[in-house]
Amino acid sequence: MIEFIGKFFKFGVVGLSGTVIDFFFTWLCKEKLKWNKFISNSVGFTLAAVSNYVFNRIWTFESNNPQVGREFLSFFLVSLIGLLMNNIFLYLFHEKAKLNFYLSKAFAIALVTIWNFLANYLFTFQQV
Repeated sequence: MIEFIGKFFKFGVVGLSGTVIDFFFTWLCKEKLKWNKFISNSVGFTLAAVSNYVFNRIWTFESNNPQVGREFLSFFLVSLIGLLMNNIFLYLFHEKAKLNFYLSKAFAIALVTIWNFLANYLFTFQQV
């Protein structure tokens, strides 16, 4: 249980770095490039997922899996499901509940973090 909590903590730290990347590129695309908010959200989320894979592989889960490509695809599939969930939550919080876009995005990230950790812990980086 302590190992599980430790991995969740590390996953959270990596996630914070991903959140900075996510918010920066979402802001850049939405505010400066004037792209659609959902496309901007997807760009930020995707770039964060790539950086999160690298740090989670090396630090959080200390993976030695030689099938890096397969592992990355698994991680990215989990992230894509998370992206779908993120956009659904963003739509519900921002469009339906009329919360601020960035507050809605923060709530969505918090909820999707739980999905991402569990799916990656149990599926992507499972110890054989």
